[in-house]
Amino acid sequence: MAFNNRPVRRATAARTALPAAATRETSNTSTTQQIQSLASQLANQILREREVASRRARLGRVFTTFDPAEDVIPNQQETVTKALFSNNVGNLLTYFTSSTATATQKTYFQNIFNGNPTGTGSSQLSIAFGDRNGSGSVDLTGNLNNDTPTRAIYKQYAQLVLEPNDTKFTINGVDTDRIYVVNFNRARFREKLDPGNVEFNIAFLSGSQAVAGGVSSNAGMTGSAVKVDGTNRVLRVIDDSGASLGNVSEAGLVYNLVSGSIVDGINTPSTPQYFGLLYPQHGYAIFDANKLDTTASFETVTGSLIQGDNAIKLFTAISGAATIIQGSNKFGIQARSSEQVKSTYYYVRVKNGEYNYSNNPSFVTGSLGQLAFSTFVQDPQVYLTTVGLYNERKEMLAVAKLSKPVLKAFTREALIKVKLDF
Repeated sequence: MAFNNRPVRRATAARTALPAAATRETSNTSTTQQIQSLASQLANQILREREVASRRARLGRVFTTFDPAEDVIPNQQETVTKALFSNNVGNLLTYFTSSTATATQKTYFQNIFNGNPTGTGSSQLSIAFGDRNGSGSVDLTGNLNNDTPTRAIYKQYAQLVLEPNDTKFTINGVDTDRIYVVNFNRARFREKLDPGNVEFNIAFLSGSQAVAGGVSSNAGMTGSAVKVDGTNRVLRVIDDSGASLGNVSEAGLVYNLVSGSIVDGINTPSTPQYFGLLYPQHGYAIFDANKLDTTASFETVTGSLIQGDNAIKLFTAISGAATIIQGSNKFGIQARSSEQVKSTYYYVRVKNGEYNYSNNPSFVTGSLGQLAFSTFVQDPQVYLTTVGLYNERKEMLAVAKLSKPVLKAFTREALIKVKLDF
């Protein structure tokens, strides 16, 4: 029986232990659930407190830090072109010289204005003539060493744009000792002239005439004797950037000046006529005087110790062309400036809960600074007008003005793109 009793006692004992184990497991599960519930409540409370604190911080926010990855796009480049001459004019049709320039100044260059220099006119470009040997001018200072204005002009431009060991301008493989120069006002073309948008129109001159004072006609025209020939013939010259990548030099890219027009392109592209060189980065156009003599009857004065006033020839030819109208064509100097502008874009994101109040004195009233309108307590209404860009030390670096005020409230958000050029 003992044998028989022992299994019975064991079985009874086993049946007695099972309910105790189940109770412990149920208790542990309940405790775990309570802890998880309390932890969840605490986490939610912390999140709510943080959200409330974040909202309160945004309500009085003065600065918002940009996220470089999301809000800033740096180093964007674009080419900006604009009409070269004053008042956004791309085709210069009025030409004036200065009556206040001294006689010595006129032996070196003629400054060209778009109106009366003593009135509303402003400087647009200058015209000069250079001769490597000093011919066609007289040194008014009395020096007799052939250090004449024309020689100074030629050497000046040679030093500015030619290679160090090169002393002569070479046009289409041929050296020339005599040049006409058009020098655009530096403030007009900013970074450079825009290749492909430069055109010169030059009227034909009347050819060789006798000169007062006994100088023979083969010395060419000077002074008031310079006139257009009256046939309305116009030599049209453009750069060849449309057909050439240009030549790289220490002065930057150099293009040939060839016969043609901006509208129609190069005349006979396979065998163009070459008239000079264009240096866009410097704003210089160099014309071969020999080519203008044979093509447009300039009759450049090349005598030694003769005041040839050759710069007046080019001025007369250019201003004369501007008075000629053929159909819709007006033959002035056409040119545009070109500039590479680097930009950084800043995206200013104003969320609904931010920047709804203002520290402007008009926003409050009374000595305690109460809101001027009671409706502003729950529903403030402000207008965004300006964005300030600051550095890390809270120092203002730039200001962007909106084209018109933007309404801001709790129910409205704003995304403003600020473009900073430099």
